[in-house]
Amino acid sequence: MRLQREVPGLLRRQVRQAARRLLLAAVDSFARRGYHATTTRDIATAAGMSPAALYIHYPSKAALLAEISRTGHRATLELVERAEAAGSDPVERMRALAESFTVWHARGHTVGRIVNHELHALPEEDFAAVAELRIRIEETVLRIIADGVAQGLFHVPDQRTAARAVTSLGIDVSRWYTERSSESPEELGRRYGQLVLRMLGAPAGRTGD
Repeated sequence: MRLQREVPGLLRRQVRQAARRLLLAAVDSFARRGYHATTTRDIATAAGMSPAALYIHYPSKAALLAEISRTGHRATLELVERAEAAGSDPVERMRALAESFTVWHARGHTVGRIVNHELHALPEEDFAAVAELRIRIEETVLRIIADGVAQGLFHVPDQRTAARAVTSLGIDVSRWYTERSSESPEELGRRYGQLVLRMLGAPAGRTGD
């Protein structure tokens, strides 16, 4: 009886582990070859599996890309929402957001390049789901900027443009950052936090320079 109870759990763990191997292999393959040049055989081989075994877990390489994109964007949304909830001071909330956003895209630069630069390879329904997550991220940044403007702490000509500039700075880190970069993700995050606050017109004494 005990074995009967344990077997389903073991199978579930094996399925999860296999799916994780495939996701990691897809990330590596997409990053090295690009999405369109990668085949399902490339991914399966990198995961130590047969192409047929891949289809047990994912119906296509597009499904793998969608899973990677959704996971990456959900993680990004969670970190910007944590920054928004971290107190009532717009300056400190924006500093926390810019720093964590930058650190995420530096530390996870491989995934960051895929989720931000392979968007248009997603099937329409998956693209819509990811686009909604991106809108929620931008709206979170926009609310912090709006609070700062209302309190006379930020001075920008257009709040939505400013929100897009903030996220674009962080996203671009994933394009050029590597393990050989001279700054750690945390060091870069602190510098980008200062840069964002200056860009938003925060009081000179609050930027942390």
